Amino acid sequence: MKTSPTVHLLLRVLTGSLLAAVTAAGAQDAPSAESVVPNEIDAPAATPAEIDAAIAAGVRHLLARQEGDGRSEWPYQGVYRVPAEADDPRSLVEGRTVIPIGYRVGGTSIAGAAVMRPAGLAEDADRLAAIERARRFVVASTAHPRMSPVYRGGYDVRGWGYIYGLRFLLEVRERGLVAEESAAAHDAAIRFYIDGLARIEIPEVGGWNYARRGPLDRPDATSPFMTPPGVQALVEATRQGFEVPEGIVERAMAGLDLTRGEDGHVAYSARRKTAEPSSQIPGAIGRMVAVETVRSELGRNEAADLRRALAAFVEHWEELLKRKEKTGTHQPPYGVAPYYFMFAHGYAAEAIERLPEGERAVWRDRLQRLLLSVRDDEAGIWNDRVFDRSSAYGTAVAILTLTQAGDTLRERGTPPSPTRPVPDSRSEG
Repeated sequence: MKTSPTVHLLLRVLTGSLLAAVTAAGAQDAPSAESVVPNEIDAPAATPAEIDAAIAAGVRHLLARQEGDGRSEWPYQGVYRVPAEADDPRSLVEGRTVIPIGYRVGGTSIAGAAVMRPAGLAEDADRLAAIERARRFVVASTAHPRMSPVYRGGYDVRGWGYIYGLRFLLEVRERGLVAEESAAAHDAAIRFYIDGLARIEIPEVGGWNYARRGPLDRPDATSPFMTPPGVQALVEATRQGFEVPEGIVERAMAGLDLTRGEDGHVAYSARRKTAEPSSQIPGAIGRMVAVETVRSELGRNEAADLRRALAAFVEHWEELLKRKEKTGTHQPPYGVAPYYFMFAHGYAAEAIERLPEGERAVWRDRLQRLLLSVRDDEAGIWNDRVFDRSSAYGTAVAILTLTQAGDTLRERGTPPSPTRPVPDSRSEG
């Protein structure tokens, strides 16, 4: 179900006034729900049954696409690759390069979270088996040399793997899906990922960035692509009783504040307070909903900040669409890379669920219409890249987006206290 260019033009015309109104109200008292209802979008709505069917088709796609040794991975594929080594899965090697382990762990973790999300997991043997294979892979990957937090710095995606690997292992644990005999190794892997994030934290600035310009001990710009999910992972680790370095979340949030302009614009990265103009908002909408979501979770903003970010997402969604499934990465005028497309939808869904309850339904409707308009109905998938393999990531984020409302209402489990650290307990074989 793909919308035409005319639909996208109408979308911009219909929502233009909304962003201006919400931006003006951002520093004032939060407006009422009635005054910020988004304008209609000329794209068909989906019934609950159609959404459920799309989710089910997406899960089937993920189960079919699990690959690698022992069918344990959903590796994310981007343009960044590293030299291949002898023990890398042959299916992931092209010429002399391979998908880096950080992409493999991160992509597997995001897809694994999506497989867990729909109802009926306890009775679904195929999904449970797929999650267990992925869990073992994410645990075992802590022993991979390129997941070590001791490295030269520079551009490197292992930190992305730390963040999403940590989030996945924590959720598996919270849902009670870790067998007793695997608990020690599982918890040791969680500690490894926490420690990894602590070791690659950006000095003096806080947070994390995959595009470091120098060694790890040098201050650098923080990334609102990595730092919000990193904060969320560490907050959940703390809730589950794991020791998290003192002040690391506060420093990360201070770093995010540097990326955020007074108009709600969020820079691609920042080492000092951003001075970018509001004309760059169309390229920042994914970062805006991510930053406002985590600020809301930590009680650092108002509903008006969420509304402003969501209004920008709806108005400028077409700028994301222009980069979907395109070659290259950060192209002018906004520097939007294809991987921001699904990322933005996932965080828009999270931002919606932070709004007052009476406002959420209408925003969910707009988000669902936009997301379903770019679904490949014949294949039942979403893909934001030119790589076929990346349909696993795109479809996983779509599932997470479409199920976010229910997951927000889900009562979180309280797992037992972490097992005591055991030396060399991470490998499960």
